[in-house]
Amino acid sequence: MSNAMHESDESLVDQPSPESDLEALQTKIVRALEGKVVRKDLTQLVKGNAVVPTYVLEYLLGQYCPTDDEDLIRNGVEKVRQIVRNHYVHRDEAELVKSTIRQQKEHKIIDRVSVQLNENRDIYVAAFSNLGIRGVEVSEEVIEQHPKLLTSGVWCIVDMAYLHTEEARRSPWIIERLKPIQMGSFDVQDYRASRSQFTTDEWLDLLIQSIGLNPATLSRRNKLYQLVRLIPFCERNYNLIELGPKGTGKSHIYSEFSPHGILISGGDVTKAKLFVNNNTGDIGLVGYWDVVGFDEFAGQDKRVSRGLVDIMKNYMANRSFSRGRDTMSAEASMAFIGNTDRSVPYMIKHSNLFEPLPKGYYDPAFIDRLHFYVPGWEVDKLRNEMFTDGYGLIVDYLAEALHTLRGEDFSLMAREHFELDASLTKRDRDGTMKTLSGLLKLLYPNKQCPKDEMKRLLEFAMEGRKRVKEHLLRIDETFEVVDFQFSDRESGTVTAVDTLEFRQHQKLVAAYESDADRATGTSALVPDLPTKPDGESEEAAPVLESGTQVEVMENQKGISYETLFAPYLREATKIEIIDPYVRAYHQVKNVMEFCDMLLRTRPEGDEVDVHLITGADTDNQDEQEQFLDELSDSLAGTGVRFTYEISWESMHARSIKTDTGWKISLDRGLDIFQPPTNRFDRGRVNQKARRCKPFEVTYLRDEDVSLQKG
Repeated sequence: MSNAMHESDESLVDQPSPESDLEALQTKIVRALEGKVVRKDLTQLVKGNAVVPTYVLEYLLGQYCPTDDEDLIRNGVEKVRQIVRNHYVHRDEAELVKSTIRQQKEHKIIDRVSVQLNENRDIYVAAFSNLGIRGVEVSEEVIEQHPKLLTSGVWCIVDMAYLHTEEARRSPWIIERLKPIQMGSFDVQDYRASRSQFTTDEWLDLLIQSIGLNPATLSRRNKLYQLVRLIPFCERNYNLIELGPKGTGKSHIYSEFSPHGILISGGDVTKAKLFVNNNTGDIGLVGYWDVVGFDEFAGQDKRVSRGLVDIMKNYMANRSFSRGRDTMSAEASMAFIGNTDRSVPYMIKHSNLFEPLPKGYYDPAFIDRLHFYVPGWEVDKLRNEMFTDGYGLIVDYLAEALHTLRGEDFSLMAREHFELDASLTKRDRDGTMKTLSGLLKLLYPNKQCPKDEMKRLLEFAMEGRKRVKEHLLRIDETFEVVDFQFSDRESGTVTAVDTLEFRQHQKLVAAYESDADRATGTSALVPDLPTKPDGESEEAAPVLESGTQVEVMENQKGISYETLFAPYLREATKIEIIDPYVRAYHQVKNVMEFCDMLLRTRPEGDEVDVHLITGADTDNQDEQEQFLDELSDSLAGTGVRFTYEISWESMHARSIKTDTGWKISLDRGLDIFQPPTNRFDRGRVNQKARRCKPFEVTYLRDEDVSLQKG
């Protein structure tokens, strides 16, 4: 089975982006995208206590700090601080701002403005969220230029005036000028040309920095999950759900990233607010926004209108909804985000991954309309070191790019190379291809995507839809079982796709399902690793047949050195580790943990020779030798006699050989685990609790081996 995140180019699968590469990238970003980027840590410097969306602050920073010159940045930051300090309206200072406008006759403010039609007077009137005033007349010309003012509100820079009048019905507040805080124009061809100046890795890291995160702290799979959150902004009528633990930044993207998106509470939704007000005929949020995000969507006890769910299901399937006798259509995508209280193994063993949904939405027809399920439990909780101080695209500029690309279908590129399995339903196909289209728009807006990378993105997109379908089948068995796989039109090679949680918890899946055939949900499985629950010894685990290849997905848990190696090393008296990259502290520590595994799994009193052959660290050879010498000293007197040699010859292959005839090929060597997320990560003391990097292991048996038994 193909690994969804396996890469032929090792640079694409290495965990985080190296800090040295990111430093070089910063200079390239500023030079190639002058005037379109901003240093992301500046946002927090100017924000203070102001509850202002990121795109508002970066709009200002982009005007005053579009440079890497430190003196100009300091001056620009101070200018933006002054603007926010003098013009942003804090709720608790509203009366002071009103007084200022009255005294000065005119004053510039930054506030959220919403407009509605006053039918009695046949005029448009505005309400200012923080300033707390309503009934301010707005000209029809302003509404024609900025129709989104008629929704829940748009952040604006407004020149406000005050003129007292004796007429009771007229407001003394006057809008002299109003400008929504977003770009006035956008050149998509220039954006496509900018992409061509960066490699895939560089562009991916630029996008991650653009949403405020440090690429050095994220694996490639987790970077892709961050990008999936952006797909609703570049794909029309895209339906996304993300359920997971608190603190992973689920709502940030939909509340602050783009002026084309809006985040509302999942409990405050009504038919009139979301779709159409039958009394006034006004269209709801779906008619004005590219993305409507539903925050705090989970909660089994939440009450939901059955009528709302029915309208939503029709809209998610057909892009349309009814208003009396008339049918209306819209293009807004929907993102449903909520928290889960149960662990993933519990949900897999006892229920399904949609268990947290309110009962009204725990509906097979609703769930079937979801294109992708983001497994929030795979997304790291936000920590201080995860925020970037590097340069990224001004979020308003990126938001306009995604808004402009909404009308294109990038999945057509993939259809030339790959064919989805005939058993897949239309909704399975739509979910997969719309996700792929969105990922291609994000990573390859210039449409120059290599075929091998397109294949990996297709696997990732299909996995997200399969996560929906696997657990939909648990809710409603009448849905048909399909094969989530696709074939290469040129070679005919078939690639089957599994979800990570299925690979990781196959025994729990089998325990839940009464029919073993339905437990798989795919046409093929990867070889089952001989694993046991945490805390149990692997000594009795059987070995796999010679020639067996096992693939482990990125973020997969439940893997340990004991799981992978112990069955093949039991009788060995000599073991040779070949790995060109045992240089840094954590890499030497991996060898220590391997030796500790040998001591724990062998009979007391036995001894084994372990010899490491590794490449030379030309930059820090003294430190490398110091680490290895310390490891050798620490193992003296134990059952492991450890020696090493440093080779100056070119080395690439990584393997473990024994004098009993086993050769274990490892495309990553022993460096298979991601770093811990915090000081109290269980993975520090339990390998099975660690997230893995993507890797492959091949087990080969040859009785005529070079290592002679001692």
